[in-house]
Amino acid sequence: MSFWEHLEELRWHLVRSVIILLVLAIVAFIMRKFIFDEILLAPKDPDFITYRAFCAIGRWLSLDLCMGTVPMEIVNIQMSGQFMTHVYVSLMAAVVVAVPYLLWEIWSFIRPALLPNEKKYSRGAVVFSSLLFILGMLFSYYLIVPLTINFFSSYQVSAAVTNTITLSSYISTVVSVTLACGLVFELPIIVFFLTKVGILTPSFMKKNRKYVLIILLTIAAIITPPDVFSQILVTIPLMGLYEFSLFVSLWVYKKKAAKLAG
Repeated sequence: MSFWEHLEELRWHLVRSVIILLVLAIVAFIMRKFIFDEILLAPKDPDFITYRAFCAIGRWLSLDLCMGTVPMEIVNIQMSGQFMTHVYVSLMAAVVVAVPYLLWEIWSFIRPALLPNEKKYSRGAVVFSSLLFILGMLFSYYLIVPLTINFFSSYQVSAAVTNTITLSSYISTVVSVTLACGLVFELPIIVFFLTKVGILTPSFMKKNRKYVLIILLTIAAIITPPDVFSQILVTIPLMGLYEFSLFVSLWVYKKKAAKLAG
């Protein structure tokens, strides 16, 4: 294919992606009540499943792990605030739902340029990437987001200062934390390709494992209640993700070494 033919092919991939995003955004805009009341605003309620689970675990361990006991009131202080937030959430919801399709479009564009062995090793990358992204978002929504909301909504520099949470601040926090965690869970895929091209090695990941653990423990200590159990509950899955990424890097490295030796 010529340069202009490549551009034409890319244009149609982009056009299809934009059409899918617009259709999904319209559907999300119509489903306002479900998206806001049942999903986005749910973690602020005291009876959210995460808070109830922490309380139950705390009673079982004879620890005080109950959180979210005070209902949070969210206010809007801008004339067009609720409408613009509605549009923003609809677009973000469309992106989240369309992630598997968008990844497939990217794969479809780059697939013709791959060698047969590269196609073989990258087979299933779209499905695996989509599953990791969804898993990361679920982990964030049911654990990281409630802990973050509980921490920042109850944090006070002085008893004379009360927290009034705005709609835009709350939504941006939930969306950014959830999307960020979804992207973080793509670490095994990133490690796979970086190891494949020789930028990353298993020895480097092993050498810096202790620094990663310190960073994760620090983040967990900031967003969780002041008890070791909550910090470990957040740190273990993230550290497990890093160890799995290390396994992926080691597997790719051994494959490369065996190919060079043969």
